[in-house]
Amino acid sequence: MSRTSYPINKGINRSIVFKGLKGQYIWYMGGAMFAVMVIYALMYILGVNTYLSLLIAIVAAGAAITTVYHLSETYGEHGLTKALAAHRLPIAIKSRTRIRFIKPRNAHGKIVG
Repeated sequence: MSRTSYPINKGINRSIVFKGLKGQYIWYMGGAMFAVMVIYALMYILGVNTYLSLLIAIVAAGAAITTVYHLSETYGEHGLTKALAAHRLPIAIKSRTRIRFIKPRNAHGKIVG
C-alpha cells in the first residue's frame, strides 16, 4: 500500500494575492478589464476604425492597470475602504433639544418614568 501525501493549506485567514494585487483590487482589475472589453466591442459594432479602437482599448487598459496598482500600493488591503468610509463621517452632530440625552430610555427606545 503506497503512502499518499496531501499538502497543507498554510494560508488560512490570509487574503488572496494575485500578481501583487490583494483582496478587493483583484475584483477592481477584473471590472476594469471587462469595461475595456465592452468599450472595444461597442466601438467595433459602431464601425470605428479597428486600429483606432484597438489603440483606445490599449490606452484605457494601461490606465486602468496603472490606477489599480497605484491604489493597491497606496492604500493596502483594506485602506481604500477605510479612506472612503472616513469621508462619509459627519463633521458635527447637531441636536436641537437635550431630551434624548436627559430622559432615560429602555432598550426599545421608549421613555421610562
